[in-house]
Formats: sequence, structure tokens, C-alpha cells
Amino acid sequence: MTNDPLSYALRSVPRYTSYPTAPHFHSGVSAETYRDWLRAITPMDSLSLYLHVPFCRELCHYCGCHTKATRQDAPLKTYAATLEQEIGLVGEHLKNAGPVRHIHWGGGTPSLLPRQSFADLTGLMRVLFEFSPDLEHAIELDPRLVSEELGETLALVGVNRASLGVQDFDLNVQRAIGRVQPYEVVARATRILRANGLNALNFDLMYGLPGQSRETILDTVAKTLELAPSRIALFGYAHVPWMRKHQRLIDETALPSAAERLELADLARAELLKAGYVAVGLDHFAHADDSMARALADGSLKRNFQGYTTDQGEQLIGFGVSSIGKLSNGYIQNLPDVGNWRRNILAGELPVSKGLALTADDRLRGRIIEELMTDYTCDLTPLCKGFGLSVNDISDAFSALEDLAANGLVTLEFGDNDNMRVSVTESGRPYVRLAAAAFDSYLAESQATGKARHSAAV
Repeated sequence: MTNDPLSYALRSVPRYTSYPTAPHFHSGVSAETYRDWLRAITPMDSLSLYLHVPFCRELCHYCGCHTKATRQDAPLKTYAATLEQEIGLVGEHLKNAGPVRHIHWGGGTPSLLPRQSFADLTGLMRVLFEFSPDLEHAIELDPRLVSEELGETLALVGVNRASLGVQDFDLNVQRAIGRVQPYEVVARATRILRANGLNALNFDLMYGLPGQSRETILDTVAKTLELAPSRIALFGYAHVPWMRKHQRLIDETALPSAAERLELADLARAELLKAGYVAVGLDHFAHADDSMARALADGSLKRNFQGYTTDQGEQLIGFGVSSIGKLSNGYIQNLPDVGNWRRNILAGELPVSKGLALTADDRLRGRIIEELMTDYTCDLTPLCKGFGLSVNDISDAFSALEDLAANGLVTLEFGDNDNMRVSVTESGRPYVRLAAAAFDSYLAESQATGKARHSAAV
């Protein structure tokens, strides 16, 4: 037992955008497996489509995404053409699927694709799949590359939500992370998008960056509030140079300490709440009338590889290199390098690298983790019964939960009929990933063997 919150903040645990987490995927799940899983999808299963574009004009030092820098347009055009072929290939096995409820373009910088490629890809998806009337069509954008033409293109293809990578407005912090973009650049991008009818805007901010201080984080939040995005994601910078070598460009001595990270997060959070934003899960904030705040209120909030989401698609299909999909039967991840990914597709093969078939235990623990990450509470007994299991099947979580409970971070309640509920306390919310980790049956082995290393809990 510990009474020092910093000892919890320093613990290494996954972000739990999936369970089991990606390091546990394996090559035993093949293209044939994926084909069979796709064919098992029925008209009752709505779809979510994720398209990964692994290119940027330059790499930011802090970036943890699967991407690479290119100054040429030719690789983008070739990639888009191959992406079309992959969509067609997957579509051959999805003849009876339900409607598409969510599309997300990620990267990298997906807006680097030529205008015609956007039109062709979106047009192909409309031909192959039924689009739901309430479709959310979202894209991640670099504010420095938002032009009048891009705004028109996004409106043309039906994009109705955009996320701008802001991170921090302080010039010295921007220099330290290799991403200089003055406030005026972000303001201009915001004006262009809104002028084209794209009013649902998200800003991504970060705490824990080199050179950040109380003053810089408060100034960043103040400037963000001036631009009034409908959602804000406040992420803790994950310094993982063993995974992302370009992060070695960041001066580790300039990174805030664990105590300073906590203070920066608390300061930003307090200002956002004071401004009327609703806290959504661990690191998101939304206007009260935004769909994410409504999803939190009605219990439909989800968590996937894009973080907290309103995406209600039952089957997530990933396109592009390294993309991950989640189907009823399990996870699928595409090949991570463009060359092999393209060769497989040209050969008419689904470009699968690895995956994981879900067991009943995986599904139960994944559901518990998602409920804790979205609602901060979970009724364990009825949930276990719903998966044909009992609370005894997850008893390995109790020791870690009791430690967290002894320090006031969670509560454990026992009701009638042996009902058991775990809840994260108000003071424990910054540490919710530790409560989730208690249910992770893979974590101890991966930490012992070094199979996976993760960022700090806060």
C-alpha cells in the first residue's frame, strides 16, 4: 500500500484503447481468418470505417503515430490508388453488412491526399456501402496545412467533423517538439473550416511537453477557449523513445516531472470546466450540446483506437498500413510497411499482419475496462453472468483493486445476491488506467518478459 499519488502516476500501464492491447496480437490470425470474419458480418451489424494515411510533410518530435515524412506527391497518389483497391477487396466480403455510421481518416496527415483521391475514395465507399443518414465523417488535420481548397474539398466529400492537432500555443514549447504553428495559423484554419460548414471541431492539446509551465498551459487553454472548439482532447505526452526513435530529439531534461505533469493536467482541466465544458472520461471535454457530452449522459460513450468516441458501429474495419480493425470475432491489424501492404493488395490478398481471436474472458474484461474508462463504474456480477462467467473468474484483479481502494482511488461495494461493484472515486479519476489495468490478465506477463512497454499512468 502507498499513500503517495506520484508512485501511482509513474506506473507504466496501457492507454486501453483496446483490450487485449496491440502488443498481444499474433501472426496466428491470417488473411483467411479475416475473410471468414468479414463474411460473418450481417445486415444487423453497422460499420465503422477507419482509413490510415501514413504520411506527413515532416515528423514532429513528440509524435507516436505510424507515419513517415514525404515532400513528394507521387507516393500519396500511389497510396490512394492502392487504398481504393483494398476497399474494393474488403467490400467483396461485405455484401450483407449493415450501414456505415462512422468514417475516420487518421494518420499521419490524411489531408495530404489529392482532392481527386478524396473524391474517388469517398465515392467508392458510397458505392460499396450504405451510408447511415446520421453518419459522422471525421478527419485529423494539421492546422498548418489547412487551405481554402482543402476546406472546399472536405465539404465536397461530406466530412462533418475535424480534429486539429494544436498541442500547445507557446513558441518555445513548439520549437522543443518540432512543430511551430502560431496562434494565427490555428485561428485561420478554424475560420476556413467553419466557413465551409465544418462547425464540429476538436482541438488536441498536450500536457507533459518539454518546457511547459503553469503559465504556458494556462495561456494555451485561454487561446483555445477564444477559438471555442466543440471538443477538446487533453492528452498526456507519452515519451516512448524506445518505440519512436524520433522522440530522442526531445530533451528529456526539459520534460516536466511527474508532480509537474499532474499540476499541468489539473490546471488545464480546471480552466476547461470553469469555461463550461463537460469532462468526458479521462482526457476529453465537450460542449454540453455536443454529441460526445450527450453520449456520456445517456451511457452510449465508447472507447476505441481513436480514444473516446460516439462511434456506434458494431464492426470497425481498418484500411491502410498498420490500421487495426475490431470485428465481433476479434482484432485484425494490417501489414505495417507500405511495400508489403501494397504487394498483397495487388495480388488480391487481404494485407493482414496479425490479430487476435477474442475469448469469452477477453470480451468480459474488455467490457469491464471500457465501462471503467467511460463511466468510472462497473457492476461486475451481472456483467460476468452476461458473458457466462462469474466474479471468481476475474478474482486476479482483486489484489490490485484493494490496494487502490486502500488509498481512496476506487471503492468496492458488495450488495445483495453477492453483487459487486467497482467505482473510481473523484480523486482516483486521473488514475483510472490503473483500475483498468487490474483486470488486464496479459499485463503481468508482458511486463515481466519485456514484451510491451507503456507510458506513465498520468
